[in-house]
Amino acid sequence: MFKKLIIAPTVFILGLAAAAGVSLNGAGATFPYPLYAKYFDAYNKLTGVRVNYQSIGSGGGIRQLFAQTVHFGASDAPLSDAKIAEFEKKFGTQLIHVPTAMGAVVPTYNLPGVSKPLNFSGPLLAAIFLGKVTKWNDPAIAKLNPGVRLLPLPITVVHRSDGSGTTYIWTEYLAKVSPEWKAKVGVGKSVSWPVGLGGKGNEGVAGLVRQTPGAIGYNELVYAVQNKIGFGAVQNRAGKFVLASLESVKAAAALTDFPQDTRVSLTNTPAPEGYPIASFTWILVYRDLDKDRAFKSAAEAQALVKLLEWIIHDGQQYNESLHYGALPEVAVKVNESNLAKIRYNGMPVK
Repeated sequence: MFKKLIIAPTVFILGLAAAAGVSLNGAGATFPYPLYAKYFDAYNKLTGVRVNYQSIGSGGGIRQLFAQTVHFGASDAPLSDAKIAEFEKKFGTQLIHVPTAMGAVVPTYNLPGVSKPLNFSGPLLAAIFLGKVTKWNDPAIAKLNPGVRLLPLPITVVHRSDGSGTTYIWTEYLAKVSPEWKAKVGVGKSVSWPVGLGGKGNEGVAGLVRQTPGAIGYNELVYAVQNKIGFGAVQNRAGKFVLASLESVKAAAALTDFPQDTRVSLTNTPAPEGYPIASFTWILVYRDLDKDRAFKSAAEAQALVKLLEWIIHDGQQYNESLHYGALPEVAVKVNESNLAKIRYNGMPVK
């Protein structure tokens, strides 16, 4: 089901001559930024279309999309029913969520002397981020990691300081596995953290964890890999301690059906081999692009649609080398259907 969908680039070059030289602006999630940087560089070399992307967090991307200062937003958290209704009432059009990739959020830590990946359960992570487990040699950590020499080092919690889809994924998972977390903190791109230091973006959290002995944070997998930060295995619903990987993320997304609005949650997956803190990431666009004041011409509308078509097809070849999962075929088919609905001045964008 996860076969790679590689389509000849010439399919997407057709009709792009008019779009060559066009610039598109986007903003949002840091979670997929390493992948988006690769997408947009490759696409520029292929077509001449320039894409300027601000990696400012999902909350910032959604705000800019509502402010109509960008051609697209990006978020790791799909909009809620209430926010979608607000959007449709304000702009008189629908919002289309385009999933582009799958990724994992991992517990990152800086624990001197520990080289083997630590095991965490969901309730343990919730207790740490609630400030109830405060030292690395706490019995709750030792119980899950027999034989590991744990120092009596204070735990420094690191979290996002900005509105973040990565935070949404992390808190959604914790709320599913910890009633106390759900009651006291809840789910959101921004929450009231009980303890800890704030870092801006995945980059900021990774930097604080890397420079602070005893720190624990949460990051998209590629940031842990690129920064050579230790990250742990998380116990899934089947009771297995699973490290985030392409295989375990794909297992979490073993979907036979996909909703038309594409708003799918993968956290706390029942899949026996699935990593439990996985998610899709989305690009958000207006269905009627002329409703977005960021668009000044039909050429810009065509450039955006062609870019999205390329991402969900040819662009998928870049996902796995950067530790992101490629889209399952069911998601690609729904994306194709939704992109066909996009209009500019009432006419289909082709």
